[in-house]
Amino acid sequence: MPTALVTGAAGFIGSHLSEALLDRGYRVRGVDTFETGRRRNLASLVERPGFSIEEVDIRDRERVAELTDGVEFVFHEAAVASVPRSVEEPVTATATNCTGTAVVLDTAREAGVDTVVVASSSAVYGSTERLPKVESMPVQPESPYALSKHYTEELAVQFSQFHQMDTVALRYFNVFGPRQDPAGDYAAVVPKFVDLMTDGDRPVIYGDGEQSRDFVYIDDVVRANVLAAESDASGVVANVASGERVSINGLVAQLNNVLDTEIEPVYDNPRPGDVRHSVADIERAHAAFGYEPEVGFQEGLEQTVDWFARERHQNT
Repeated sequence: MPTALVTGAAGFIGSHLSEALLDRGYRVRGVDTFETGRRRNLASLVERPGFSIEEVDIRDRERVAELTDGVEFVFHEAAVASVPRSVEEPVTATATNCTGTAVVLDTAREAGVDTVVVASSSAVYGSTERLPKVESMPVQPESPYALSKHYTEELAVQFSQFHQMDTVALRYFNVFGPRQDPAGDYAAVVPKFVDLMTDGDRPVIYGDGEQSRDFVYIDDVVRANVLAAESDASGVVANVASGERVSINGLVAQLNNVLDTEIEPVYDNPRPGDVRHSVADIERAHAAFGYEPEVGFQEGLEQTVDWFARERHQNT
């Protein structure tokens, strides 16, 4: 029974990953500061054999080293993940995302960890209009967050070159699914629109709505992490996405279909800096560790809406 360390375990992706690893027979040590991670995301996990959670900052080398001892796999999800916050608090974002990643990788090296999988982001591509986004493209990080994720990737690759430890960096595109927080001005579009339209409210689209994104369901992201860790891939940076584009107007139309509603969006001025279109080439992930998306956008939306409905019912 292998043991995995999951940083950011109480977050949206980290909690799903922890659950999947337990289902796969892993022992899971989770760490989180609970600054943005939610304890309720772990409600179904805390009583399960083989799971533990510690409130630890990933910059705390001594504590991270203690928790990494005896671990075969590390899944590094913890980060300051907000672009606006990284602009407002660049020191905090850089310390957490860069120094924190260095601590996680170096303690993993010292502990003899087999593989470290680190989370990166499509934000590293910047606002280039070239499609699809291919890993061989020059990166154009346009925020402290994006810059820190590029550093995360590069440091992981260097560790695979300098030390006997496999590393994989996964560039997530627009991940969505259950447990994703709809609150806040910069919440991801899917949970925000699900929350609004479930209440019968009209979602706001900035621009004409024909801008498109590559939405990838959480189960596919989790599977990519597991495949990357259990493969022989090393020193690889790979996109994790669906490989398909969906417009924001299309998102509203499909949500209306799932919710059986006819809600029209409100259109507002485009936001400066928003990327017009984004879609990933996912061939490298397939070649390196066999990744293929399995959950279609419509199916993922249905599962997400069902989860939000259950949450609302439990909280009333």
